Amino acid sequence: MSEPSADPGLRLDLVSIFPDYFAPLQLSLVGKAIQAGIVSVGVHDLRQWTTDRHRTVDDTPYGGGAGMVMKPEPWGAALDALATAGSTLVVPSPSGERFSQPAAYELADAGHLIFACGRYEGIDARVMAYARERMPVRELSLGDYVLNGGEVASLVMIEAIVRLLPGVIGNPESLTEESHSAGHDRLLEYPVYTKPPSWRGLAVPEVLFSGHHAQIADWRRQQAVELTRRRRPDLLADGP
Repeated sequence: MSEPSADPGLRLDLVSIFPDYFAPLQLSLVGKAIQAGIVSVGVHDLRQWTTDRHRTVDDTPYGGGAGMVMKPEPWGAALDALATAGSTLVVPSPSGERFSQPAAYELADAGHLIFACGRYEGIDARVMAYARERMPVRELSLGDYVLNGGEVASLVMIEAIVRLLPGVIGNPESLTEESHSAGHDRLLEYPVYTKPPSWRGLAVPEVLFSGHHAQIADWRRQQAVELTRRRRPDLLADGP
């Protein structure tokens, strides 16, 4: 994977002890965005910033407890090497704020994102305290569960962010119709259909053949409201 270009639309630096995790970034729309120069990606092995012959990145936690904690020294050196005046540090963490579509839009405008992929019991908290003196820090969680490390979560966030950049999605209007998108009234997306009109005894709703755009829009909104009511009623607390 190439190092960041001098002036990409969005620069991503990914730091991990398992850099091969990020090979999927070369696929699909994200890969095309990289090839087109819309996104520039640098993948870095945290161990290159260690100083001992064993390339140690973790140690036992102060105060006792299970597991190991990632040491601050390699992370501090990594941030010193990668951070610029316009950087934002993204730290996937089960104790972070919930990642959301609004957060994806905010990060898509950031210019330069550094993803710090923790492992074990997490990264020494002083790393985030140090980083906050130099740049915005976003500790973000995908949901109420725990992963083995931050790599998978970073891939999810990167896909959600990159697809919002101009030139990545062929039809930009499709972004406004998706679940959780800005201006979507916090509704889940309505069900979608394609050819054939009947498949294994299941028919496409007749209204979609009507050619009556207002009726179709009303039907889609009703479907979105009902789907949201069944699956995510919390989104309707202040909505329709």
